[in-house]
Amino acid sequence: MKNLNRRSFMQIVKAVLSMLFFIWTAVPAEAQTPASAQSSPIAITGAAIHTVSGDLIENGTLLFEDGVITAVGVDIELPAGTEVVDASGKEVWPGLIDAYSQMGIYEIGAVNLTVDVNEQGSVNPNVMVERAFNPESRHIAVARSAGIVVSVTTPGGGLVSGQSAAMLMDGWAWDSMTLKAGVGMIVNWPNASQNSYSRNLETLRDLFAEARAYRKARLAVEAGEAARMDIDIRLEAMMRLFDGTMPVVISANEVRQIQDAVTWAEEEGLRMILLGGRDAHLVTEQLLAHSVPVILTEVLTSPSRNWESFDARYRLPAQLYDAGVQFAIAGIANPANANRLPYEAGAAMAFGLSEEAAVRAVTLEPARILGLGDRLGSLEPGKDASFLITDGNPIEYATQIEQVYIQGRKSDMNDMHRQFYERYSEKVRQMQQDSAQR
Repeated sequence: MKNLNRRSFMQIVKAVLSMLFFIWTAVPAEAQTPASAQSSPIAITGAAIHTVSGDLIENGTLLFEDGVITAVGVDIELPAGTEVVDASGKEVWPGLIDAYSQMGIYEIGAVNLTVDVNEQGSVNPNVMVERAFNPESRHIAVARSAGIVVSVTTPGGGLVSGQSAAMLMDGWAWDSMTLKAGVGMIVNWPNASQNSYSRNLETLRDLFAEARAYRKARLAVEAGEAARMDIDIRLEAMMRLFDGTMPVVISANEVRQIQDAVTWAEEEGLRMILLGGRDAHLVTEQLLAHSVPVILTEVLTSPSRNWESFDARYRLPAQLYDAGVQFAIAGIANPANANRLPYEAGAAMAFGLSEEAAVRAVTLEPARILGLGDRLGSLEPGKDASFLITDGNPIEYATQIEQVYIQGRKSDMNDMHRQFYERYSEKVRQMQQDSAQR
């Protein structure tokens, strides 16, 4: 009993210290205040408008109201009371979409209490990641300043991690920041080189067979052909997979993994999205034959095998594009690096991918792949007014993103990085001043 009490005491001490560390490190010098809802029509005028889905509009006007784009073009008649924002000499682009992220569920890796990526157990299809989303994360503002308007927050761990969610990068609480829940069911395909491979595949097949039987019984009850049945929240969460309204997002990188995953999804009649896709360029014919889009992760990384050329990952997007495979580009899941997303696409452009395709890979293509194309990815009437005002292409390293609008709301452009820049710029100024006075 004494040992048990001592362990319990030490766990409490560790938890308290972790919480104090989190409070000390996670609270920025000046918090970013979420923007208020749009109250009147707003028109961005005089800018070069990159619609992405259509032609470039020089000296154009973007009109939006109640957070929705109502008109894009030139010589647009403005409603009475419209607020006019002169963006002459600037460019307007759709907001970027981070298609694979742990935003809001991962804060400080060294502090366990701030990491909520993995659930207990191996099979958790009922996990709804948006419920754990932290709207106060300091990574949100940094990502937003880099042009990201939506992050697809993705759970991890186990064989079936749960459901990802598209989260807005501005807001007070997780529910108002949830653009779309249940974007995809995350399956981590087993490592084909491990002895447990066959056993894991059997577990996966058994799970989906059980879910199909559950669905059959559930439909029978709804049709009055069977007695009442008990609800299983794990199997209930899988129902949308079988009618095609939710895709299965399978994380796989090696050739055999990808081939087996595509074959399995076809056998199960599931709509599949490949996540990772390091070797996707080697199986393009299979991906095309089964209409499997790819969310590429980590373009800005070194090759995984010592016999590969240094630019193996940089050239991968161009290889998929040339093969006709639909793809999006996502960076590393760690939200502390979410601001690198534009440069992941920029690196692909430097190694063979066209500028147009590179921009689409972080805007329109992830929107279409993840079922968000009716609201995001391009500047068209009827879509959300989530866009950027910049001085150049947002995937270019030197471009400054001057203002972000999310659903018509003018976002606070302050963030932790800018705060530290201003803080230590003042430090340098004072040190120079002190040195000059000596």
